[in-house]
Amino acid sequence: MDTTTPAVSPLRQRMIEDMRMRKLETKTQQAYIRVVLKLSAHLKRSPDTATAEDLRNFQLHLVDTGTSPITLNATLSGLKFFFDVTLDQAQLLAKMQSVHVPRTLPVVLSRNEVARLLAAAPNLKHQTALTVAYATGLRASEVISLKVGDVDSQRMTLRVEQGKGSKDRYAMLPPILLERLRAWWRVGHVQGKILPGGWLFPGLNPIDPLSTRQLNRAIHFAADAAKIDCGGRTSDGKRWVACRPGFFLPVRVLSRLFRRRFLEELLRAHQAGKLQFFGEHAALANISAVKAWLAPLRKCEWVVYAKRPFAGPQAVLAYLSRYTHRVAISNSRLLAMDERGVTFRWKDYRVKGAAKAGACGKTRRKAMTLAPEEFMRRFLLHVLPGGFHRIRHYGLLANGSRKQNLATVRDLLRPAAHSQVPLKADDTGAGDDARASSKAPAFVCHHCGQPLTILLTLARGQSIRAPPPRAGAP
Repeated sequence: MDTTTPAVSPLRQRMIEDMRMRKLETKTQQAYIRVVLKLSAHLKRSPDTATAEDLRNFQLHLVDTGTSPITLNATLSGLKFFFDVTLDQAQLLAKMQSVHVPRTLPVVLSRNEVARLLAAAPNLKHQTALTVAYATGLRASEVISLKVGDVDSQRMTLRVEQGKGSKDRYAMLPPILLERLRAWWRVGHVQGKILPGGWLFPGLNPIDPLSTRQLNRAIHFAADAAKIDCGGRTSDGKRWVACRPGFFLPVRVLSRLFRRRFLEELLRAHQAGKLQFFGEHAALANISAVKAWLAPLRKCEWVVYAKRPFAGPQAVLAYLSRYTHRVAISNSRLLAMDERGVTFRWKDYRVKGAAKAGACGKTRRKAMTLAPEEFMRRFLLHVLPGGFHRIRHYGLLANGSRKQNLATVRDLLRPAAHSQVPLKADDTGAGDDARASSKAPAFVCHHCGQPLTILLTLARGQSIRAPPPRAGAP
């Protein structure tokens, strides 16, 4: 059995030693290494040969590719450590500037949304972990690091060891949360998942704690089941829950889902013998070589990019409709059919622009003649096999209940019609009350859409009332 490890370059080894000397966290070290690797891939040479102009162009490349301000500043931190500490060339970073991170208001869930989120957790362990995070304000890494001995029911506190910034602290323990923790401890203890003095939220192996990735998956699963982010009907179907402002697609979840599905299908095609490799890639015919080649791709982030179309949504629908509601070739493109074959018109997209095509004596629209067998072969490539559909709808647009679902959603989204109440001469007071009740609410909750109730109005110059005296007070 070969237990040799891949060789590490002296430059990378020195950077790792510099980070170990300063006792940086493991994730911080991995992030800094990825930053230097990204720079090396951009330069296509060793990163220690980079110049100040190369670093400036690298930052422009990150900005042009849509890198977020937080990721951009984290990249600059890794480069600063590499050039300032490892290479002792801080002057090369003179042309690199950190960017401002816009501060936005956090998305605060309503009570109803929190209740639906916790109830939609996949199991009792994840439900209890999410309840701890919501009730105490702990981070995901702090929740999974809790042990059974950290719960102090006498002082009603939770001990957080080595939390953010490697600091110990205490968090308040509400009585309701204590009851939920006890219920989970009973179930986990009976199932053999919670060991004496072990982790409060163990993983698949009780010796190891639950990972942050597993907890994040549970949160996304619960949010998707409860329709927290994407909006939709409530479980009873009587109310519509709107998504948060500016939300369109869960980009991170979508990118990771696409990454997993793509790599799984690629391996399945390789195992079925549908892939062929030639030349320098002939070694990938071995399944173990393919798995080793795909291993780094599972660790890096895949970019799923979505932006507003320049010509509006109508242009996107018109483009997609040409593929979903038309045949492979229209009759207007067929020019002739004789003993030579079938002649049709096609467009050469390699010729860029009509003006350039005319200047160089070329045209984008050309004619092609194919034998009848070849023409039919190409035509049938665009015909779906039996049982396949060009468009398959899910959710509200599913074929089985589309009509009923759309009617219900339209009723929920349609604003209520406020009818005008006529006033009578002998009943002016009643008319004012009826007209006031028919007005649209002035304040509406942006989470659930229900009108807000005004409990108290403070007039200008009026002092705030003190709380009523307690019974028995002097």
